[in-house]
Amino acid sequence: MEAIATGDVDLNCPHNCNNHNTHFFGTDKQIVRRGQAFNFYVNFQNREWDDSRDTISFTVETGLRPCESNGTKCNFSLGKCIDHSCWSACYKPHQKKCMNITLFPPTNACIGRHILNMHVTSCNRTYDRCLGDFYILFNPWCADDPVYMYNEAHRKEYVLNEQGMLYQGVHKHITSRPWHFGQFEDGILDICLKLLDMGANYHHDSDRESSWRNDPVNVSMVVNHMICGHSSNCIMKLPQNNDYLQGAKPLSWNGSVPILQQWYKGRCRPVRYGDSASLASVMCTVMRCLGIPSRVVTNFYSPQRAENPLVVNELFDCTGKTLRGKDSLWSYHCWNESWMARRDLNQCCGDWQCLDPTPLETGRGSICCGPTWVRSIKDGDLDLDYDGHHIFSRLNASCVGWLSQGSDSKTKLYYDTWPCGQYISTKCIGSDLREDITRAYKYELGSLKDKEAFYRAYRKIHSGYCNALNSDIDRELASRQSPFLSDAGIAIRFKMANCPVYGQDVCLQWVLENLRTEPKNLNFNLCAQVITCNGCPLDRFWKDNMNVILGPREVKTIPLHIPFDQYGSHLSDYNIMRAVAISEPECGEVLMANRDIVINKPPVDIKLLGKLRVHATCTAEISFCNPLQENLRNCVLNLEGCGLFKEPTTIE
Repeated sequence: MEAIATGDVDLNCPHNCNNHNTHFFGTDKQIVRRGQAFNFYVNFQNREWDDSRDTISFTVETGLRPCESNGTKCNFSLGKCIDHSCWSACYKPHQKKCMNITLFPPTNACIGRHILNMHVTSCNRTYDRCLGDFYILFNPWCADDPVYMYNEAHRKEYVLNEQGMLYQGVHKHITSRPWHFGQFEDGILDICLKLLDMGANYHHDSDRESSWRNDPVNVSMVVNHMICGHSSNCIMKLPQNNDYLQGAKPLSWNGSVPILQQWYKGRCRPVRYGDSASLASVMCTVMRCLGIPSRVVTNFYSPQRAENPLVVNELFDCTGKTLRGKDSLWSYHCWNESWMARRDLNQCCGDWQCLDPTPLETGRGSICCGPTWVRSIKDGDLDLDYDGHHIFSRLNASCVGWLSQGSDSKTKLYYDTWPCGQYISTKCIGSDLREDITRAYKYELGSLKDKEAFYRAYRKIHSGYCNALNSDIDRELASRQSPFLSDAGIAIRFKMANCPVYGQDVCLQWVLENLRTEPKNLNFNLCAQVITCNGCPLDRFWKDNMNVILGPREVKTIPLHIPFDQYGSHLSDYNIMRAVAISEPECGEVLMANRDIVINKPPVDIKLLGKLRVHATCTAEISFCNPLQENLRNCVLNLEGCGLFKEPTTIE
């Protein structure tokens, strides 16, 4: 009998991609998920398959130097049934001179591009047939994969959804804007794998090659590092001193795809510029593309740099102007959460892990935090994980206000400050609404569990207190914190009298309450200045001075008015300003209150005209109302639309 001759091979890509939830990439490539079998058809030219004379084996390879010892190369034979513990294959007859072969990639297979070779032995003759390349991704539909997510609605949101919402602003005025993740857009998968190639040496010896790609923890660390931490080949750079002249403004980006494409086409040079929101969003795109469920999270009132991990110092002058100090308190900060079971922590079930691609400046240089188990942050178990103390500090630090008196002299202010870590937010499942997930990171403020977690974390952060009593920690904290305004017998706050849109005046109500039975006579300096989202103070554009007399137990409301023509030309891209009232030192205790204010952007309305049909041109009407009492010139309209425009369009 003559040796069997192979003919056409049908890789059955459309069927496999649909079964593996990868058809969103398209069905012209074989893209499958590990822990789930896929099949293809092999035709024979000259005769039927004969088990007594014919055998087939396969070789699967990935990486530059595939090696069986590190799991980047595997040889296995065609058998009668699938072995779910390793690479395996089986077959069944399909049609005349055709067999249906089922291939199984195990749940510990490396993700990425693989080469599949088939070796046919027939009648003492052996020949090879290359079946081409295929892609393996993580599988959140497979219970044995560490990234398994049991809820289908969650998988649709955190793996398959290409649209998201980013939350920004300040904790008392949260705004949102849409973001297109675009993880299934043409070419994005290859760009994501290129990113892994460029970051392959991070945390790993060169002799391990691609073997680390079987572990979502290692993959997430590499992606986290490559977004902004790698000096020469990272995806994006942050602007220095809020200077955007050498690149695009961070808020000009509406999606991850143009950023990734620009990085790839630019020979893997960093794209200028990003902010924490765009960095976290690009990371979310990469993780979802690779099959790891992910979401973008925003933390409001977030310290990013502090000399003391649990104390953030804010510096003011006698006029109320915020001064640039060593510590940095951001209005909001975004990071990424990814879902996986941490085998390195002996977790048997998946849970959210915090990953922050924005570099954090420490005494030992800059780091990108994570992955850190969110539950360990909540419980204060900071020795379990990567960089947990940095993330805990962002969520639990206290702010201390200081009056700068020159020559390195400063006085602590009476100041009612919010604790850091407010309104931690992400997009709701299946809608564009905001979900508050603060309780995933923190127990209720002041509760017994909250105190226990804080004491536990404090002892880990400050080794000198590892055996200290809780009362010792309380005394140390009290000595560092600002005294409350109530300690001086007064309550001061700002209330918004309107919700200003760009072009409108800002109207505030300044409320003062005397908590004591004796009258108070106080002189205050008031000011307003622009603040960037990363806490950098800019121009002061408004100031005033006012004497306030309060009778016993009196409450007084004073209206304040900041005209648009005073603040409009000073606003930065993030439209955040800060109003401050500070008492003059000659009056005794120095009292201070402040309020961060967001100026809303004018709306842009989009109206679709006529009926919509697939593959047919449609017309849209875009309207914008000029909010100013002057003509707008040199306006630019940037348009992006998934499936509508091949690339972003600019209309002048």
